[in-house]
Amino acid sequence: MGGGQGIGRATALLLAAAGARPVVLDAERERAEAVAAEIEALGTKSAALCADVTSPNEVESAVAAAEQASGGLDIVVNIVGGASWAPLLSVDEETWERDFAVNLKHHLYVGRSAARNWIDHDRPGSLCVVASVSGLFSSARHGAYGAAKAGVLSFVRTASEEWWPHGIRVNAVVPGAVRTPRMESEWAAGTTPQPAEDLLGRMALPDDVAGAITFFVSDLAAKVTGQALVVDGGWTTRFPYQLTT
Repeated sequence: MGGGQGIGRATALLLAAAGARPVVLDAERERAEAVAAEIEALGTKSAALCADVTSPNEVESAVAAAEQASGGLDIVVNIVGGASWAPLLSVDEETWERDFAVNLKHHLYVGRSAARNWIDHDRPGSLCVVASVSGLFSSARHGAYGAAKAGVLSFVRTASEEWWPHGIRVNAVVPGAVRTPRMESEWAAGTTPQPAEDLLGRMALPDDVAGAITFFVSDLAAKVTGQALVVDGGWTTRFPYQLTT
């Protein structure tokens, strides 16, 4: 879900290189088809789907179509999200509701549809979602996004507890700022603040997050569920005070 650009594209390509047969879903069919074509150029079967993940009916149909196209669903990765910027004193209800729809509600639709598919086919599965460090700490001037992403982390813990008897693992990757084409456009336009470099001296790239996602959905993480892996180059480990001697 959200596989047509940025982290989603990088993840689809890495999963294909690891031996998976990704079905790429995006809100824009042209983007999904472009990534699917990249995968097939590498010699791996793929397919492209288009759906609005904020619609539970479209999600149900998309999961069923992905299962049919792949010949059996093993992995679902949900990357869809996006932040609005406004302080809490001025954020309007429409923005708050939109951020929750785009960043939290669809995780229930996607996760539940995938889980039902796996249970109906008596098949184990792995669900990995993308949260954000804004859901771990304060998220000044983007509080709706931060609150929604905190909800994503809670959803992961609850889903992993409820679905493990069916052989379903649920985990989250928690990025900081990632240098995607969309974010670069927003930084250039001044609509989103650009953070400083992290402890490793550079901003994360889509491939950095894709690597963590691929680990979670692979057999390397067969005993890992209900976990959140922060991928931010150590930015959130920094001591919050300035000390002098």
